[in-house]
Amino acid sequence: MLTNLRIFILNHQKISSLHINNMCFCKIRTSLKRLKLHIPLGRNYSSLPGLIGNDIKSLHSIINPPIAKIRNIGIMAHIDAGKTTTTERILYYSGYTRSLGDVDDGDTVTDFMAQERERGITIQSAAVTFDWKGYRINLIDTPGHVDFTLEVERCLRVLDGAVAVFDASAGVEAQTLTVWRQADKHKIPRICFLNKMDKTGASFNYAVESIREKLKAKPLLLQLPIGEAKNFKGVVDIINKEKLLWSPNSGDGKDFERKPLLETSDLELLKETTEARNALIEQVADLDDEFADLVLGEFSENFDLLPADKLQTAIHRVTLAQAAVPVLCGSALKNKGIQPLLDAITMYLPSPEERNYEFLKWYKDDLCALAFKVLHDKQRGPLVFMRIYSGTIKPHLAIHNINRNCTERISRLLLPFADQHIEIPSLTAGNIALTVGLKHTATGDTIASSKSSILAAARRAEREGEKKHKQSNEAERILLAGVEIPEPVFFCTIEPPSLAKQPDLDHALKCLQREDPSLKVRVDPDSGQTVLCGMGELHIEIIHDRIKREYGLETYLGPLQIAYRETILNSVRATDTLDRTLGDKRHLVTVEVETRPTETSSVMPVIEYAESVSEDFLKVSQEAIENGIHSVCLQGPLLGSPMQDVAITLHSLIIHPGTSTTMISACVSRCVQKALKKANKQVLEPLMNLEVTVTKDYLSPVLADLAQRRGNIQEIQTRQDNKVVIGFVPLAEMMGYSTVLRTLTSGSATFALELSTYQAMNPQEQSTLLNRRSGLT
Repeated sequence: MLTNLRIFILNHQKISSLHINNMCFCKIRTSLKRLKLHIPLGRNYSSLPGLIGNDIKSLHSIINPPIAKIRNIGIMAHIDAGKTTTTERILYYSGYTRSLGDVDDGDTVTDFMAQERERGITIQSAAVTFDWKGYRINLIDTPGHVDFTLEVERCLRVLDGAVAVFDASAGVEAQTLTVWRQADKHKIPRICFLNKMDKTGASFNYAVESIREKLKAKPLLLQLPIGEAKNFKGVVDIINKEKLLWSPNSGDGKDFERKPLLETSDLELLKETTEARNALIEQVADLDDEFADLVLGEFSENFDLLPADKLQTAIHRVTLAQAAVPVLCGSALKNKGIQPLLDAITMYLPSPEERNYEFLKWYKDDLCALAFKVLHDKQRGPLVFMRIYSGTIKPHLAIHNINRNCTERISRLLLPFADQHIEIPSLTAGNIALTVGLKHTATGDTIASSKSSILAAARRAEREGEKKHKQSNEAERILLAGVEIPEPVFFCTIEPPSLAKQPDLDHALKCLQREDPSLKVRVDPDSGQTVLCGMGELHIEIIHDRIKREYGLETYLGPLQIAYRETILNSVRATDTLDRTLGDKRHLVTVEVETRPTETSSVMPVIEYAESVSEDFLKVSQEAIENGIHSVCLQGPLLGSPMQDVAITLHSLIIHPGTSTTMISACVSRCVQKALKKANKQVLEPLMNLEVTVTKDYLSPVLADLAQRRGNIQEIQTRQDNKVVIGFVPLAEMMGYSTVLRTLTSGSATFALELSTYQAMNPQEQSTLLNRRSGLT
């Protein structure tokens, strides 16, 4: 490797005075080939991260910058707030791309799937690595559509910070709340970027107020806009009291002027900025004791004398503590405000070493990584995205998967560049890597260097637990938290064009499931049909389209069905006996169980044992009993839907000596089934949170339509010139709603749906559903 590096430096000493972007691309490629680095030629990238301007850095700094200089961030927002456009501008100004991509033109870097380019939406998250002013930024662009919430969830799990993008004319929207809650769950520091300041109806104050009210966050205003809507020209940097004006003649937004605010020319703006800066200092002082001591000590008389770097350091601490969120503004589409946003990302969001991960002390310097995403490449096979928390990853390295208890070998190591990648020789802690060659690793798996390193980490975790008097499974403590996969709400059958194509369909679905854990596939035991279970109409539609395009299969989808649940309304006891002789062995079990509804909501059955049940029996057969109960609760007596909110008590268990656990499980299962059939049964249907944004002119027809759909309107808010209808509506009534809403409002309204809870159906609706399922209507 050192020899390769010497060759690289010698070859470039002669041309170090030339600007690398002006060099012949084939010369760069020839030099880099000696380093065994691979640059794909599919897109017009300007340079490798680290190879910027005249400076050619050492190989180590290109691939493994100091951990303090790394930022792992995500871009998150409601659909159509401008995430992908913001990402595109970030890549352009950082020198990663040479041309500005556009969502409408379908030539963006991170939206590279055919479905994303056709629909103009982000479907799967894409990772990009680039440099900005000496910092290495690993950026992930996440989807905004509720059907792809899991994509956001699994990316936030491995990020150190996030940029929340808002439409300045709409403020906080439905999916903004969802992604904000997800970021809260993973304790991720955030920056807010108020995008679309040039849009008609854009209001900086309205957007800031909605962050304060709806997200219950404390906004720290670091910028003020110069003009709004059509008059938006630039921004004011409150900390430095400077105005940033983008040249109207600059088509790409690279040229902008940074001028100090002067009393002679900007009296009103200077006055407003001074007030905003004083308010910011007071706000930060309230949240940070160290900064408060500094302000009260040296600068209590005059805040203007407070150095900008002291204020910025304090804002960094406050952001890390998640006590407040810095707010910036701009217009990604009009190329304004992106460079200051990049500066803010490096200045205020944390590096990996500033995040507190408890498990790192157990792994020491050994490898510890989390697999958070899997992609299937036709040439390379499965590509696994990993966040490295400690240690180093290299190609040809054998790694151990703790979740699956298997050892695999990494064949190649890549830096992620959306759908293009660069091969590298190693990657250290704090980075996001892309590995080739892992056959079994899936989303949420914890990766370590070997079994011995895992045992050493487990021993350290156990000793720590004993010191703190905690009784916990050390194996669980060394596993990194995976991803919570939401329950699917839609399902439909899928069939191949012929029986001969069934293995190909099974393979395609297996690959897609590994990529997307929110997609569930099961086989109907009665009909033998393959059933797709997804998060929404769009989700299933995209999966169907991908099977056709990526795997060349013309499949047929059955009608969309709703994922109902079932429960019981009263307590029932049942007894059952199973007496079978197999060969020369007699298997005899007698069971008595009681089923009853639970007071608290529970997806899994609550299993209890009466005092009369012998503990000796339980030691031997508890697993078989619980397996029998769980299997019968997967299919309720009314629709064959999963049971929920059910408690099952085992009152007596008599087992003949020599009876197998399979027979015990079968008898318990049959007895519980008998009790469930006797009870009064209730179908539960998914209830959705609905938010419709509509102009005043079309409000009445929208409300009338929702009334017909059994909608329950909670409130109607005013958002600028629009009305926002918030309420609940059964999912069964929302099939094809997007088409109806477009027709009712001439395409001017938007809506967002999110699963809220499961509610009991009224008797009339339940009766109609059961008749329809049984073929009577």
